[in-house]
Amino acid sequence: MSHVLAAVAWPYANGPRHIGHVSGFGVPSDVFARYMRMAGHDVLMVSGSDEHGTAIQVKADSEGLTPRETADKYHRQIVEDLQGLGLSYDLYTRTTTPNHYRVVQDIFTALYDNGYVRAETQMGAISPSTGRTLPDRFIEGTCPLCGYHNARGDQCDNCGNQLDPADLIDPKSKINGETPEFVETEHFFLDLPALAPMLGQWIDSREDWRPNVLKFSHNLLAEIRPRAITRDLDWGVPVPLEGWRDAPMKRIYVWFDAVIGYLSASVEWAKRSGDPEAWRTFWNSTAARSYYFMGKDNIVFHSVIWPGILLGANGQGVHGGHVRESLGELQLPTEVVSSEFMTMKGSKVSSSRGASIFVGDFLAEFGPDALRYYIAVAGPENQDTDFTWEEFVRRINFELANEWGNLVNRSVSMAHKNVGAVPAAGELTPADQALLDESRAAFAVVGEHIAARRFKAGITEAMRIVGLANKYLSDQEPWKLKDDPARRDTVLHVALQVVSDCNTLLTPYLPHSAQKVFELLGGEGVWAAQPQIVDVTDEDLTYPTLQGDYAAQQAVWQPRPLQVGAPLSKPTPLFTKLDEALGLTGPSWAPIAD
Repeated sequence: MSHVLAAVAWPYANGPRHIGHVSGFGVPSDVFARYMRMAGHDVLMVSGSDEHGTAIQVKADSEGLTPRETADKYHRQIVEDLQGLGLSYDLYTRTTTPNHYRVVQDIFTALYDNGYVRAETQMGAISPSTGRTLPDRFIEGTCPLCGYHNARGDQCDNCGNQLDPADLIDPKSKINGETPEFVETEHFFLDLPALAPMLGQWIDSREDWRPNVLKFSHNLLAEIRPRAITRDLDWGVPVPLEGWRDAPMKRIYVWFDAVIGYLSASVEWAKRSGDPEAWRTFWNSTAARSYYFMGKDNIVFHSVIWPGILLGANGQGVHGGHVRESLGELQLPTEVVSSEFMTMKGSKVSSSRGASIFVGDFLAEFGPDALRYYIAVAGPENQDTDFTWEEFVRRINFELANEWGNLVNRSVSMAHKNVGAVPAAGELTPADQALLDESRAAFAVVGEHIAARRFKAGITEAMRIVGLANKYLSDQEPWKLKDDPARRDTVLHVALQVVSDCNTLLTPYLPHSAQKVFELLGGEGVWAAQPQIVDVTDEDLTYPTLQGDYAAQQAVWQPRPLQVGAPLSKPTPLFTKLDEALGLTGPSWAPIAD
């Protein structure tokens, strides 16, 4: 057994989640975490809502709320969306907790004491109409390096380079279209160049990373420079230094505090588990592995800046330094697992760009496993992928319903009708044994794919076994074996055993339907545990979290021999086929980008 940290990107608490979000950070991380638990590893899956920054203030103003009220509103909505999708967080929390403030300030102080944070002046973007600082991501213009017209004030999505708003050509506010004013202001900067030599050596050693992540990382290192980690605003983590701590308009900037959330969430989880030091097993041990899941627009923060923060806190840059006892030596990511973008008619799925399908709406109409299946088999794992309703309907009807759902339904139905229970197998024929061998061999193949973050390959192999089982039933024709009940029962036993195997193979991908299949085959209790919404308190703050008792579930990554004689009930369809007309128009609530 090994200790595995699944660190999942923190969604911004300024609106409900859309399918582009969960295709990048949500479903891939959950498939991985569920498999690793089933394979016997000790998994810690953490994340939370990212709730600081000027963008929250802008959203609050637009809704007549305070920033805290806005964060509360959307944090709860996001928790409900992610719980509905079945994302098995050990803790999903938020960045506005006293615990998070303490951990962020501890990291800041470690960097400051080690010489990797220093005060400098820079040109800050101000809204002429409100006098407020404009967040980097709310400024767009032309990239000065590659000419891309929709570059953001913090990064160009086209070339991947780090930017400042003042770098942009013809910058405009995304809030109201006005041209920002740039004024001189003092801030603390993370001295990334002082960490670049160690960062370069570390990135060069990451040979098994996805090519897009390595390419982005090397490009960023070539242009690395100090980056501001404070901003002129009053919504965020206070700077823990004399002369700054009580300054009304100086706060640690959201990008810096958000990445520290992986650590602070782990610390909070440990406290809530009853062992306040339990987080150290995942962060201080060189034997532990850590995987960070996100969309490609977050690569810069996780493959360069977050490792740089960890190196600086450890005192491992050119300035040297020491390890703080409260933190210990913090381990760098094992892998940054980045997905590409989910698009709609070629445009990135984005609420701000008017191209979005919200998770809550999707779940209400189609249920969680339909969305999980589509993302796993047709999502943007290695390249931008266009979502179309036509492709969604085709995948659900012809693969999930006709192949997997039909296999379960007809296998259980025939056994229920003819025997009423799991039948006993007689002597196996070569065809029987060949199918059972293929099914058992798939555990190693699918498991290897998921462990290597090749989720599409894993579910494709599982569905290949489903196809073989359907062909087996068609070839053996047990419905014609009324005069040979021993042979009929053997065929049905083999089919049901492979259904059980395939259900295990598909459990990380389709945990909700996996529980139903487990029960159809006579199982009792929890097969695939689901996250629960739990309200908790930290000092005077009460808020919802996601937690789960995944250690108590029965799902393990190995064949589960059927219990002969276990009673079977008449099944209902596992998946409902969709109206093909839906593929032409989509639901009325789902706008499609032009």
